[in-house]
Order: sequence, then structure tokens, then C-alpha cells
Amino acid sequence: MVPGNKEMAQEEHLQSKLINILRIEGVHLWSPPYTSNNNEAGPAVKELAERLASKLGHDFIEVEKKLEEIRVNSVQRGEAKRIYKSTGVGVLIVILSSGFKQDRKKTLSTEMNITGKQLISKIAELCNTKESCIKLTVNGRLVNLEKTLDEQNIKHNAKVYVIKLMLSEEEAKKEAEKTCREQVEGKKNVQKKDRIKKGLEILSLREEYVDPDIIPCLEIADQTGKPIKIPPDQKKALVLAMGLHEKGRSLLKRKQYDMALLLLVEADEHFCKCGEDLLNTVDNYAVLQLDIVWCYVQQEQLSALEDAEKKLKRCKECFEKCYGTGQERLFNIKGSSGSEKVLFLRLHLLYGILHYLKGDGNRSYTDIKKAEELYRELYVDNSSVTILTELGYTEQEARLALRACDGDVNNAAEHIQRRREEKAAIKHEEREKRRHRNDAINTLAGMGFSKHAAAVALSRANGDLDKAFQVLLDNPDLLALADPETSTVSVSPESIEKLVYLGFDCSTAESALRQFRGNIHLATQYLARYRGNLPSGLFSPSMDHTASMEPASSENSHDSAAAAESSSHASEESDLMDTELVEEIIADIPEHEEDYLDLTLEEEAELIAKYKSYIENSQTAGT
Repeated sequence: MVPGNKEMAQEEHLQSKLINILRIEGVHLWSPPYTSNNNEAGPAVKELAERLASKLGHDFIEVEKKLEEIRVNSVQRGEAKRIYKSTGVGVLIVILSSGFKQDRKKTLSTEMNITGKQLISKIAELCNTKESCIKLTVNGRLVNLEKTLDEQNIKHNAKVYVIKLMLSEEEAKKEAEKTCREQVEGKKNVQKKDRIKKGLEILSLREEYVDPDIIPCLEIADQTGKPIKIPPDQKKALVLAMGLHEKGRSLLKRKQYDMALLLLVEADEHFCKCGEDLLNTVDNYAVLQLDIVWCYVQQEQLSALEDAEKKLKRCKECFEKCYGTGQERLFNIKGSSGSEKVLFLRLHLLYGILHYLKGDGNRSYTDIKKAEELYRELYVDNSSVTILTELGYTEQEARLALRACDGDVNNAAEHIQRRREEKAAIKHEEREKRRHRNDAINTLAGMGFSKHAAAVALSRANGDLDKAFQVLLDNPDLLALADPETSTVSVSPESIEKLVYLGFDCSTAESALRQFRGNIHLATQYLARYRGNLPSGLFSPSMDHTASMEPASSENSHDSAAAAESSSHASEESDLMDTELVEEIIADIPEHEEDYLDLTLEEEAELIAKYKSYIENSQTAGT
């Protein structure tokens, strides 16, 4: 719901109130005496409209018009359900995002055993646009193009939301240019999303031995800014989820709601791959639910009310598990809950809007009132912000600290300084931990192990160097974890001869030396340990390939050199692209760990005022 769209909000409110009354009274508008045998409206509809208009204090014509809409929709749904049962052809309600300049609500008759790709093709034709320019969501989930609708639990009468991948400012151009522009810009936005995802995947796969001071990587921190240890099987999903969320939030700030929603919905899917314990440790998942519903509201996505209600409930439950039912965990961790109160303000506000659109004026008023009280409590005076910025603090630090300290400027200044010192101490502690860890990794690497294998062994040994060495000896499968930069190793003939002299097979000796990067002592130790035979699972595919390569003959040496040079250029280009992708991701990740709490509350204030007036007008009309 776009702020200020009063007519649409009040129409939805009236419709919801009428549907609730009809349900309570057991009135079936699709049956006689309200609907005749030829599906025409009966005289009983007018009588019902007069009674309900008087009861609700609404204009008779408005009530009669809305009742007729409800009746017609009911009859159509009944007919569609009958056809679906007999033929398997269902009806989908297609809701277009605000990027479309046409009727926002359409219906599509289709078989339900088609794939998502076939569905997007049908909807593109229905909307007179290109497949590459749209994405589909159902119940807050992206439609999978490869699976069938049945496999995705998309049933008859489901509501499909169509997101347009276009930049709104370009839509005002001439109609003759529109088709070409949609193709180009649609592809650009899809490519942008793919680039974001690829960049995050690169970051999620950065190894434990990477130094973040040299090579950018992502660390997951708790509410104090201290890094959290993430299980390896969940790390990729969590980094993708949180990275997509951050990119989505950056687009929310720029009010690019279509693209933001696309990223936020995908972030939700990746969060669902993480364990419950992890999701209950940090509040990111709850905040994501709020952000998705905020997009629904800004995009007039009234069809998503059911999903919005589920997401707000999930958000509330997650806050209780993460913060405690009375925010006691939050107090224990941070000493206050002032900054986090902006999340509860938005939660109450969204619940208020949801209840209003569902026709429940009383619950809506209660929630809007709570949001208004929190707004007054959290409002930050500009003069106080100015005082703190003149002391050298940022506006963001000032707002967050003033809310955490109930507006007291002196306490806020102390709070900022204390947080800076705590963050510096955490950063120093983590840097020291990384330094000790890197020293241990380099020690093991100096003994002939790959840094990748050393990092895994140290993790299993809880950082103990001696135990890590034993882990490497007892688990030869770890040696298959080669570093990318050392996958090709040259072995001197002298080293091979020394191992052959000790009684080991020539080819086995060469393979062992390649695996241990030419370290003859480590190769000897392993060959002796396994009686001259190395375990079959020891080598990575790249090492097997290297060991089996034949020297280039004089006939094809030129081609081989050219191929090697081409491969080198391709590798350099790939590395450059990876760097660009990572830099794009890092650019949108805020430095302050509480950036998501730094809401100016301007949009919230406007929504509170508007929906409060809607409710008051509705109550006045009903008296």
C-alpha cells in the first residue's frame, strides 16, 4: 500500500469488514436468493446492502457496489473450481507490481502440471512483456522455473505476484522504444542479480586461512560485533542469505522496491537452509521478515496479506527467541533495548496496517497506537544530533546512541565512546587470533601440507598445532585439499631418485612428491606409513590430472605454449572479474553493525498519521 493511497486502503477495509460479517451470519452470496439460476444478482442483495450500510454507517451505494463485487467473485470462483475438478484446468490470480502501467489484477486459466518456465511464458504473454523482464513469487517464494506448479504446491486459485525488472524512470519514454528497452533493462537487472549472487558465493567460499586485512571476506558477528563460529555446512547458505539481505536493504533505502523484493525473497529461501539454533542466535531472520512485508506495503501488494501475516508472526516469534520475551537477553548483552525498539515500532505499524486491511479496526487502532507511542519515545531531536556530530561522531552513531540512552546527550557521547573502545578491543582480539592461527597454518604449510588442509586440521584440533599435525597424519583424505595456487607442482628428478633408492616405486614416489609440493621428508614419512602405497582418496582431481600429464612433444609444443598463455589470460580475466564482483558486494555492506537499526522514522511517521486518520474516519462513519 503506497502511503497516502486512502481510497484503496478504505475500500480494502470495507470489503474485509463485509466478508467478516457475511461469514459470521452464514450468508452465501453465490446461492439463492442472492444469485439466480442464470448467475444474476437477486433483489435480496439490495436488501442486504441497505441493512449492512445502516449497521456499518457507510454509504449505501458503496456497500451495494462492494457486495456485488464479492458476489461476482464468489460465483466466478465457484465456476472455476467446478471446471478445475472436472478438467484439471485451474485459475491463477495474477497481481502485477506497480512497475506495470495496466490493470494490476488479471486471471489466468492454465493446467497445473506445467513448469514454472511455462507459467512465466504464459504470464509474459498475458502482460504483453518479455519473459526476461519479470520474476514470479507465490506466498513469498520465488517460482522455480524447472519444477511443476504441483511440485511447488501452487494450487488452483493461488495468487501469483509479478515483479517487473525495470528501472521506473525509464518507463516514461516513448512507446516505440519500450519493447527494446524492456529486453535490455530486464536482462541487465537479471544479470545484476546473478552478479550479486556470484559475488556472495565467492565470499562464502573464501577459505579459513585467508587474511581479511589483505583479501576481503565476510564474517558473521553477533549483536556486540563479535564474530560467530558458523558450521561449514551452513556457512554458504548464511553468507548468501545475509549478503542478499544487505543488498536488498540498500535497494530499499533507494526505494527500488521491485528489485529489493526479489533479493529479499531469495534471501529468505537461503535462511531456511540454516539451522534453527543459528537463526535464534541473531535477529537477521526476523528483520528480513519485516523488510519483506515493508516491500509488500510499499508495492500495494494486497494479495500478499496472508503471507504478510505469516511473516510478521514468524518475526515476532524470532524476536522473542533472540531477545527474550521481555528483551531480557538484549539487556544482558547490550545494557539497553533503545536502538532495537525501532524494529518493534515497525512491527506494530505493519500489524496495524495488516489488521486495518483485514477489516479489524479495533486491533488496528491498538497496534497503530503502540507504534505512535514508540515513535514519540524514539524521536531524535536534530539539535542533539548536531551536538554529537560536532564532537566528531557520525550522524548514525549519534542517532543510535541517543535512542539507546533515552535522548541524553552526555550519556550518548559516553555510549558511543564505550562502543568504539569495545569494537576496537574485539577487532584487536580477533586480529591476534587470526595472527596466531595464520602462524600455525604457515608452520604446517612449511612442513609440506596445503594451507587448506592445515586450516581444516586446526579447526578439528581446536587450534592446537600438535594435535592438528596428528590429525593430518591420521586423515590422509585431508591432503586432497590442495590450494588453488599450488595445484601444479614441479618435482625434481633428484628427489624422485632418492625415494626410489629407499625402495619406493618411481610413479608412486613422484605422486607423493607432487602431493606434498616437493617436500621429500613428508613424502617419505607417508610412503613409509602406508608401506609404499598411498591411499586412493588422497589425491584431488587436479593432482591426478597433473600426475598423468605427458611432456609436450616438439610437434605440439607451440600449441601447448599458446594454450597455456591463453589459459593464463583467461585466469587473469576471471580473477579480475571475481575482484570486481566482491568489491560490488562489499560496497553495499555497511561498516556499522547496527546500520539496520538506524531508521530516520520519517516514512513510519507518515504511515502512522495516515492510517490513524483512516481508522478515525472509519469509526466516525460507523457512529
